[in-house]
Amino acid sequence: MPLQIPKSSWTNTELEDLRELARSFLQKELVPNQERWAAEKKIDREVWTKAGEIGLLALSIPEEYGGGGGTFAHEAVLYEEQARAGDSSWGVTVHNGIVAHYLLAYAAEERKREWLPKFASGEFVGAVAMTEPGTGSDLQNIKTRAVRDGDHYVINGAKTFITNGYHADLVVVACKTDPDAGAQGVSLIAVETDTPGFRRGRVLDKVGMKGQDTAELFFDDVRVPAANLLGDAEGQGFVQLMLQLPQERLIIAVTAVAGMEAAIDLTLQYTKERTAFGRPIFNFQNTKFTLAEAATEAAVARAFLDQCIERHLKGELDVQGAAMAKLWTTERVNKVIDDCLQLFGGYGYMTEYPIARAWADVRISRIFGGTSEIMKEIISRTL
Repeated sequence: MPLQIPKSSWTNTELEDLRELARSFLQKELVPNQERWAAEKKIDREVWTKAGEIGLLALSIPEEYGGGGGTFAHEAVLYEEQARAGDSSWGVTVHNGIVAHYLLAYAAEERKREWLPKFASGEFVGAVAMTEPGTGSDLQNIKTRAVRDGDHYVINGAKTFITNGYHADLVVVACKTDPDAGAQGVSLIAVETDTPGFRRGRVLDKVGMKGQDTAELFFDDVRVPAANLLGDAEGQGFVQLMLQLPQERLIIAVTAVAGMEAAIDLTLQYTKERTAFGRPIFNFQNTKFTLAEAATEAAVARAFLDQCIERHLKGELDVQGAAMAKLWTTERVNKVIDDCLQLFGGYGYMTEYPIARAWADVRISRIFGGTSEIMKEIISRTL
């Protein structure tokens, strides 16, 4: 019997239909390719256009821009099913839930009408470039420069750890338009990757999420129209990032909780089928107690996550709440999956077993989107 998960308070019949569509797509197009994509360090480009054809891209972007006209709940359903399918290769959370919303919130109207339909169809893949080799979480001290030259900006710099970096057609780049103004000197500028001077570095070899095309990006005198600036003036980038980060952190929490639930399901199945000393592993008290604790952790995390999703759908999820959700769920999922892997014994350390891949994949959740330590700093400011 799989883990019993109560139906979330924010779901409905339409969302459950979407869940079935997403599950079918993931099982057909993503699950069979995990090992090959891990070896190649990237997914097949046509996954994006296939997803666009059946309406899984830009789910929460208004229909007037070619999107699905849904809400964050539609996105959450897709991300949950992706986590439950054991896929960490497809960077749809960044494309749908992050980059598309930077464009929706801050791009000029003409640019929105040009770019967002391409996001919905899969013609464009989106990425956001914040992190630099020497900055990490210190976004106000980034070195990438954007200098105004007439009706254009000229961008120079380097970015690293960029999800969708290999396939990206449009990158939202955090730059310094005023290098002496600290956080007030940061601006966001959209760069189409066929622009001269843009180049991709290597696709990075990671501990987990091996099939995701996480890459280095370089900008050498990249000249883009001034209309590609997000916002109506320079220097708004840091505030824009802070306003969008709560949704990014909630997305990470969604995948963490679904990943926790999936790992428990895998472990329940394994321990009931695998025997040791003449009886199923599940029948040993240590196994029962470990899984009882894991199921409780998942239930508590699910209740808090559902509360946060409800708040976000009402526009009420604040920076502190999103930080708490990200901190709690990512710390718990790492513990739960580690405990589950232990119950697999030596097989848990073999990458052919989904639990091993999940264990490696989930470790980054305590780092990206703001480290656990940064989350604690954010939360402490409100105490």
